[in-house]
Amino acid sequence: QSHHMTDLFIKGPDALKLLSDLGINNFSNFKPNMAKQFVAVNHEGYLVGDAVLVYLEEGLFDLVGWHMVIDWVQYHGETGNYDVTFERDASSAVRKGDPLQYRFEVQGPVAEKLMEKVSSIPVEKTKFFGMLEFEIEGRRIPAIRHGMAGQPGFEFWGPWEDYDLIRNAIIEAGKEFDLKLVGSVAYSTANVESAWVPSPTPAIFTGKETEEYLKWLPASRMGSIAGSFDSDNIEDFYNTPFEIGYGRLIDWDHDFLGREALKERAEQPQRTKVSLEWNAEDLAATQRTLYEEGTPAKYITFPKARYGLYQVDSVTKDGKIVGISHDAGYLTNEQAFISLASIDTEFAEPGTEVVLVWGESPVSTKPAVEPHRQVEIRAIVQPAPYSRFARESYRKDS
Repeated sequence: QSHHMTDLFIKGPDALKLLSDLGINNFSNFKPNMAKQFVAVNHEGYLVGDAVLVYLEEGLFDLVGWHMVIDWVQYHGETGNYDVTFERDASSAVRKGDPLQYRFEVQGPVAEKLMEKVSSIPVEKTKFFGMLEFEIEGRRIPAIRHGMAGQPGFEFWGPWEDYDLIRNAIIEAGKEFDLKLVGSVAYSTANVESAWVPSPTPAIFTGKETEEYLKWLPASRMGSIAGSFDSDNIEDFYNTPFEIGYGRLIDWDHDFLGREALKERAEQPQRTKVSLEWNAEDLAATQRTLYEEGTPAKYITFPKARYGLYQVDSVTKDGKIVGISHDAGYLTNEQAFISLASIDTEFAEPGTEVVLVWGESPVSTKPAVEPHRQVEIRAIVQPAPYSRFARESYRKDS
């Protein structure tokens, strides 16, 4: 994880106030050595994005994740009346030189046993997103009880100069447990299994203050939309926190940007986050078009099929659009190809058959998207997370 996410270090006497003013979360008991999933909405109550927020020490936070919500926080900190400073460590895709720190994640049913072996201090028991410490090769290392593969796990970090020292110690200890080193391709599918939507379309293109915000935001960070869903109104691509599964995180007892608009949206019909299990025959037929005469279907990349930063595919029932599919990939543990979707609640019951429209129509204007034709792929609604262990054991107390 050392290369693919952005870290925004927020420091100053107003750092917590800034985060509380923007985040929908409860901050009343937030203290150093705690972490949470930070979620922000725009003035109209639509989702901007989410990231992991770590309270490092008094007046110092690390916001880790995709750049969408990180940009939003930095903009308001720089343009608002806040006594804060920022240090940004962008992903390796855009940063020059080494990261400021390494970030590792150990996942799986024996992750705790492995870390107990490699750490010279006991591994504390803590719930999902609880913080603890390891000591490896004489280094005290902060960690979060976190998981991205539907199994128990730990995410931990330290100064970049310790990268090889800590990594080698974990690999050596992991031999006993048949530790597998997973690269970025396999890692990219973990969110699909655990039901985290990594990059829903951020609500930054319309609404109050967005004109000023887009002037501040570098064009390279605005992102690209891909998928079969089509509308002339960009707000049709937006989501509310409820539709992505973040309704449980809202703290109505504090004032935050977009609170009143979000409260009004809470009274309206909502879509529900689900998993869609793609029909194996339709999936195979789609891939087979690559070897048949005529224009093929949009190429489905394995193990992750997203081809835009914001993947937005239409989900239909009896020819009517009932939702959108966000992110799709193959789960080797489940031997299934699934996507995460937000669909009308009346169709969210597990076992419901829907249709996912794959490919853009009539012709994509994106230079990186090959000529193709749209196809329909049947899918069965399943719970999110798809993994039964993740639903019933791993995250039940989160």
